[in-house]
Amino acid sequence: MLYCQSWGSGPDLVLLHGWGMHGGVWDDTVEAFIDDWRVTVIDLPGHGRSGGRPGTLAGLAAAVAAVAPARAAWLGWSMGGLVAQRIALDAPARLDRLLLTGSNACFVQRPDWPCAMTTAALAKFASGLADDPKATLERFIALETLNLPNARAHLRVLREIVFRHGLPATVALEDGLSILEAADLRAEWPRLGCPVRLLLGQRDALVPVAAGEALAVLAADVRVQVFRHATHAPFLSHPDEFHAALATALHD
Repeated sequence: MLYCQSWGSGPDLVLLHGWGMHGGVWDDTVEAFIDDWRVTVIDLPGHGRSGGRPGTLAGLAAAVAAVAPARAAWLGWSMGGLVAQRIALDAPARLDRLLLTGSNACFVQRPDWPCAMTTAALAKFASGLADDPKATLERFIALETLNLPNARAHLRVLREIVFRHGLPATVALEDGLSILEAADLRAEWPRLGCPVRLLLGQRDALVPVAAGEALAVLAADVRVQVFRHATHAPFLSHPDEFHAALATALHD
């Protein structure tokens, strides 16, 4: 059973977290938007307060869609953005618009897709899970704050949030890495019928900002917002700037 909780009233906004995380990363965003929106947070399978395991991307998207509002604006971070993309493609009537932060249509480099992380970088996380899942997740968190001013302070905050509900299930982390390695939704992007808004950090070490420019030409209504000093999680490192941009993206 997936953890799913809603706050506020108004049009629906769904928030999906990334790999190894949980819905608590959105606490500030929930507070910023509950006066005007009904905000729903979902913990992905095996993460936070949800049981189970992600399995395949299609199965993960179906499980998330089953507990979500019938129609909403969807904001997905990192792997959560990949899930939101899959739902937008498989069930377009469920989305008013698709908002992605620190996310990509293809997370691993391909010969024709340099704007992603390398296969070797992802493989290091996969090999580390077998030896020490907690240390592997710690390294991933550190990478998310790399290049940030006051990186240590941001790292402490993110670490506190991530381990608030204990470690995610190892099988869930393994499934997630498999999904990130295999998924490539670029060829399907022309089918996206809703507005797409990309909110990206200029200093993101996991999703290069060049991915935004490359994705913008693949669908009919795509706009890109870049946060000059942010990395992989601009909603945590630069919340005021991010929330202002999100408010615009929800209404433009």
